Amino acid sequence: MIGEIDLHGVFVPALLAWAALALPANALLRRLLQRFGLYRLVWHRPLFDLATFVILLGVIAALANRILA
Repeated sequence: MIGEIDLHGVFVPALLAWAALALPANALLRRLLQRFGLYRLVWHRPLFDLATFVILLGVIAALANRILA
């Protein structure tokens, strides 16, 4: 995994870049779960949302590591 990403001379941590990609994906997933009524199966919605964000972040970081390495 690369340590940082160069954006026109500004070094941004790779984890921040991956988190910026995971945030809209998490918002889309939350919207889909809400639309299909799957949140009624979840005990603690904010904790579930945090867990899905962490899972998406891990998937994006793993994909980036595989693609960029």
